[in-house]
Amino acid sequence: MKYDKILLEHGAGGLLSSELIACHFLPSFQNPYLERLEDSAVFTAGNCKFCFTTDSYVVSPVFFPGGNIGSLAVHGTVNDLSVCGGKPLYMSCGFILEEGFEFESLDMIIKTMAQAAAEANVKIVTGDTKVVARGAADGIFINTSGIGLVEYPGTLSVENIQPGDVIIVNGTVGDHGAAIIQARENLSITSDILSDSAPLNDLIMGILTASPNVHCMRDATRGGLGAILAEIAKSAQVRIDIDERSIPVRDNVRGICEILGFDPLFLANEGKMVAFCPESDAQAILAALCRHKYGLNAAVIGRVGKASQGQVVMKTSIGGERMIDLPVGELVPRIC
Repeated sequence: MKYDKILLEHGAGGLLSSELIACHFLPSFQNPYLERLEDSAVFTAGNCKFCFTTDSYVVSPVFFPGGNIGSLAVHGTVNDLSVCGGKPLYMSCGFILEEGFEFESLDMIIKTMAQAAAEANVKIVTGDTKVVARGAADGIFINTSGIGLVEYPGTLSVENIQPGDVIIVNGTVGDHGAAIIQARENLSITSDILSDSAPLNDLIMGILTASPNVHCMRDATRGGLGAILAEIAKSAQVRIDIDERSIPVRDNVRGICEILGFDPLFLANEGKMVAFCPESDAQAILAALCRHKYGLNAAVIGRVGKASQGQVVMKTSIGGERMIDLPVGELVPRIC
């Protein structure tokens, strides 16, 4: 599809985001590190292997149940490094502040950001601040970059996914998206939905310690679990089969989705990852996850099938089958 202008949907993490990257960025920035399109670039310098990532945060509202834009920025960067097998070490942060933004809010965001970095044992070592005129931004935007050390002996990549691999998620899906919807729309239909925004580096280290055979891990953020599985299936050229009844969803998240017509499978997460591993390692990984506070609701949700053009097929709760594809539109804009 061709467009003359950027649409909000180009930032949704779905089909239009994929086309934006493939048609506009990759042709000019083409190199082996970028072409992998993983959550972080992985490279070797001297005798060490590193991972490097960057992200920008424009979430609205900047304060939401379970966190704010500052903690979200740290968690997102830490998780992107971790799912590539990295131990997060250092971060940068750049602030774009709109004239008129209150210092009280800024200080709360900075304090929460520092607390999140301390929990993840990562240091914010450099940064930048810009101020733009009133109306030229929306309060505050944050950009972060992070670097980590990769010590895992295996390579975590879509390229390593094998038929027969099981797919594990570390907990309930859709929490962050539902929390943003509730906060943005000031909904009174429910009051106890919290974002799942969390640093997963310690949890992921437990997975990698439990198994030397993990093939791939991905951060299920924009576009949710459905989008990331569709993207992986296409990249790996395999069929992925998932079971709707096995996918953990909180009752209050399911309720808000039913009322507003959303699908929790495509709502964003900020503390969830999917892991692909041999079936023989699944129980050890599940045990490691369930010992961690961010993995208490971990579950096997599906398996990788034979080679194909890249399909995700979900067995529905009523016994039928449903194709899962990259979403075209934007369910909830400015989710992260």
